[in-house]
Amino acid sequence: LPAATAAVYKQWIPNTNFETASNWDKGRVPCAKDVVHFEKDKVVSVFVRSPHALTDMYLPLNGEFVLAAGAAFTAFDGSWDPGCDSGGAVRFADAEHRAWFDPTLWQDVLPGGELKPSGPVFSVDEERVPCRYDDVIFQPDTSFRVNTDSSQPLIHLRSVSVMGQELNTPSSWAGYLGGPSAPLQFHGNGTLQVTGTGCPDKSGCACGNALDGPRICAALLRASGRQCPEPACQSPLLPLGHCCGVCGATINLDFTPDFDLQKYQDRLVQELLSQPKYAGVQMAISKVHKAQTFLGIMSRSTTPLIQIVLIDDRAGVQAGTAAEQLAADIMESIAQHGEALGISSGKMEVATGSTASGQVRSHPVSRITAGTVMGLLFSLLLLGGILFLYRKGRLRLPALRPSWPWHRMEDPVSPAPASDKGFDNPVFNVEPPDADLGEEAPKDLQVFYLNPLYNASETET
Repeated sequence: LPAATAAVYKQWIPNTNFETASNWDKGRVPCAKDVVHFEKDKVVSVFVRSPHALTDMYLPLNGEFVLAAGAAFTAFDGSWDPGCDSGGAVRFADAEHRAWFDPTLWQDVLPGGELKPSGPVFSVDEERVPCRYDDVIFQPDTSFRVNTDSSQPLIHLRSVSVMGQELNTPSSWAGYLGGPSAPLQFHGNGTLQVTGTGCPDKSGCACGNALDGPRICAALLRASGRQCPEPACQSPLLPLGHCCGVCGATINLDFTPDFDLQKYQDRLVQELLSQPKYAGVQMAISKVHKAQTFLGIMSRSTTPLIQIVLIDDRAGVQAGTAAEQLAADIMESIAQHGEALGISSGKMEVATGSTASGQVRSHPVSRITAGTVMGLLFSLLLLGGILFLYRKGRLRLPALRPSWPWHRMEDPVSPAPASDKGFDNPVFNVEPPDADLGEEAPKDLQVFYLNPLYNASETET
């Protein structure tokens, strides 16, 4: 498939099946001597795969049983059941808290639904939940209930597969939402919207879950004890779309229209990540939108960039060092081949267990960039030194007044005389005007110059 249309499949993990032991408070499937309780005010959809004999069952006021071929419920006739020595009350677990934006409830799968093999590529936390161009799969022959509370009114998806049927058009999805099962399976203020279209840009598309980032992180923190794990480095990096700080390296790339995200990811995996020395390194690469800042003030506009996150399995002072080396190799490759790959510039940040005082180091994409930056810094320091010496009076700058062509077209301003006395000029004969000025000459006294080469009578009319 072309990179622009390559799909990502994410599968919902939990279910509300009758035969799933974790769906019952006793941790086992009800047997013949049990009395089954469904909370009367809990909405639920339950898939039943096989026949069951029960002593009694209390049903909810609003719910459904989806029976597979051969599935049924029968009353217990008192015969011996080898798996049910003593009966009791068994209650169906509450499924209301299972949230759409909980990354722990999703897994990456292949188009057929098989679990995707683990590899060196991972996803930041926001992208572990279905993105706007992903395909969502609910396992065939399963029932489920999902809380779709969201900070956005519509949750866009490429397609949704339910009960083995793929719904990939807005009309087919609208028809399913109008059926009896959808209200029992989906609840919350967010509405799923199927578009049927994949990412149209070969440079990749942003996931679209940024607004629900706080929900995603809150769900992760609940699962991990409400706090992020303690990193081995003093000043961990916090990649965009990730909830907790990491040790390792990040690279932000500015790209041109020629950049192909899928091809570049494949290149990094084949040429670098496959090397034995990087066996414990994992990489996440995707397009993100970074908020622009000016003088420390964040603006509303954002800039698209390609973010690469590198982490490794090393501990202690070695934490992140393998990721740092890989990042350096990536930057070296960009310096040599970046233009051909559609990469215009890049910035690398590092945080490892061996980093002194935990600082983050930045590296330019090439020597040309480094020279440009150093040249600008040197120029600013030089100008600052000149200004400092000038203000201290230790440096005098000549007063330069550039002469522009339009200055010559202006009427000359006659200077005021410094005193009543004149001076003899061997070339020009200066005479005062004939008017009687009295004892004190006015301030606007004009001086006339007689030019021996100029005949004033020629201009008289």
